[in-house]
Amino acid sequence: MTIGRTNDKLLSQSIDAYLKRVNHYLPFEVKELPDLKNTRSLPRDRQKELEGERLLASIERGDKVILLDERGKMFTSREFAGELQDSMLTLQRSLVFVIGGPYGFSKAVYDRADKLLSLSKMTMTHEMVRLFFIEQLYRAMTIIKGEPYHHD
Repeated sequence: MTIGRTNDKLLSQSIDAYLKRVNHYLPFEVKELPDLKNTRSLPRDRQKELEGERLLASIERGDKVILLDERGKMFTSREFAGELQDSMLTLQRSLVFVIGGPYGFSKAVYDRADKLLSLSKMTMTHEMVRLFFIEQLYRAMTIIKGEPYHHD
């Protein structure tokens, strides 16, 4: 789940290509929530609160929520594949990965999260995170299935 659309055509095409690959292994969808309008006069905290309300309204009660956040836990690709496999085996509802807007998440969204996942200690645009995450999800699935995409 993301806030806003991916506006860069090259990123969007790459995300779509990996999304098709991921859907070969499991049902996965990208849910894009609309950007907030007229935010120039809004303080960042208020913008995060409003985005957070949209995010929380789209999450079901029993969903496992993982926020992609720079303060989250970092994994190797193999470790992430193991975490993903464990979650898929024990999950009752949906596994929801959330990419926030440009200013991150509100306190209410952090409070709802089950885990925080970091792709890097470096800061990236929220649009780039979408591509990097979907590629890592695909990589994890190939690791789980023992396919030769990932090289140690």
